Amino acid sequence: MKIYPVILSGGAGTRLWPLSRAALPKQLLPLVSDKTMLQDTALRLHGRAELMPPLVVCGNEHRFLVAEQMREIGIKPMAILLEPVGRNTAPAVAAAAHFLKRRDPEAMMLVLPADHVITDTEAFHQAIGRAAEQAAAGALVTFGIVPTGPETGYGYIKSGEPMPKGEQAFKVERFVEKPDRATAEGFVAAGNYYWNSGMFLFQAEAYLKELGQFQPAMLAASAEAVDKGYGDLDFCRLEEAAFTSCPSDSIDYAVMEHTRHAVVIPASIGWSDVGSWSALWEVQPGDGDGNVSRGDVYLDNVKNTLVRAESRIVAVVGVEDLVVVETPDAVLVAHKDQVQRVKQVVDHLKGQDRTEHLHHTRVYRPWGCYEGIDIGERFQVKRITVNPGGKLSLQMHHHRAEHWVVVSGTARVTCGDKVSLLTENESTFIPIGMNHRLENPGKVPLHLIEVQSGSYLGEDDIVRFEDVYQRT
Repeated sequence: MKIYPVILSGGAGTRLWPLSRAALPKQLLPLVSDKTMLQDTALRLHGRAELMPPLVVCGNEHRFLVAEQMREIGIKPMAILLEPVGRNTAPAVAAAAHFLKRRDPEAMMLVLPADHVITDTEAFHQAIGRAAEQAAAGALVTFGIVPTGPETGYGYIKSGEPMPKGEQAFKVERFVEKPDRATAEGFVAAGNYYWNSGMFLFQAEAYLKELGQFQPAMLAASAEAVDKGYGDLDFCRLEEAAFTSCPSDSIDYAVMEHTRHAVVIPASIGWSDVGSWSALWEVQPGDGDGNVSRGDVYLDNVKNTLVRAESRIVAVVGVEDLVVVETPDAVLVAHKDQVQRVKQVVDHLKGQDRTEHLHHTRVYRPWGCYEGIDIGERFQVKRITVNPGGKLSLQMHHHRAEHWVVVSGTARVTCGDKVSLLTENESTFIPIGMNHRLENPGKVPLHLIEVQSGSYLGEDDIVRFEDVYQRT
């Protein structure tokens, strides 16, 4: 029995701001281990004979990061499917189902968000085995997490009568929205309510059949997006107009709450969706005072607190039950009971037309990254890193000139018709309007300082003439 993992790597993870941002969301960050959450998700599937290489679904803006993170852990995805716009989980899974069915008409899909924590991998795979038995008979299976307490941040699934065949499998009686505390306590006491994990296992054909019954417009649009999709380097692009026309909805609302074939598999697997800073504190081991820290952190008389330092020392003294997160351009201090309000900070930044919710001072590109060091009137200073073999586009700027100083490594510089090699402590000047390109022909990273000067320094002042990464 072949099972195709479908890893959903969309979403912005706004409740984990300031670490998670639109350009670098939580699934692409190392939050719990030294691997990113996407990498951990892929690795817990790796090496199982019944599991095929994963199909990763992500947004266009994250495609190079996703590809690089898969390369780092030595996993080659079956494909990376690019969503031109976010349309929630039901259309993303529909596109994946169409994609898989064209390659294997009997494909079985294991749908997994990329940003979950699962600490008991063996129990997880046992649950997959039980779910596969039900899915093979046509069920649409969801994994219900055995609750460890009256959690109000999760939806719940109420199980009904047991399935006639198979171990620990029940018909879904109903889905329940996030409850208040008293209701959640009643659910836990009842013993037949489970946290809604957002993980599923079903045949691609079975999902598409139910989708056609309840959301025919979504079925048609997602099929067209796949049919008209095309390859781009190592990626598969869904056709933009068709996918954009898909109604936006979750799997639960679009299908699972309506189908007569929903089955829940109870699972006790050490699961968390890490939907807040307090949830991240809960899933990590703490010190003797219940503190979880990462980075250059000093604690004195602190209890039950999460502290994360990304770029400098953070000293915390005489407090309890806080979340303190430092990044180079933003700091969050919140009580653990109030961390759900972080989303309102992000909404405020959006309303003020600021950029701290969009990207960090370090911005990743397919060739490497750049980091803002200083900015003022008519000038900007950046630290640029170009990976070995990396090559920026052949480009020009209408409004700015650039001065490059090589710190380490070797740079091949094209400026007009001239091509030159620069090494440590050498520099060059790129005038306004001059075609230019920067490359790293060496085997070690290239580091340089770029000083921009001019009347406009925005990233959109780039005219690309040629690009190996096929960006427009």
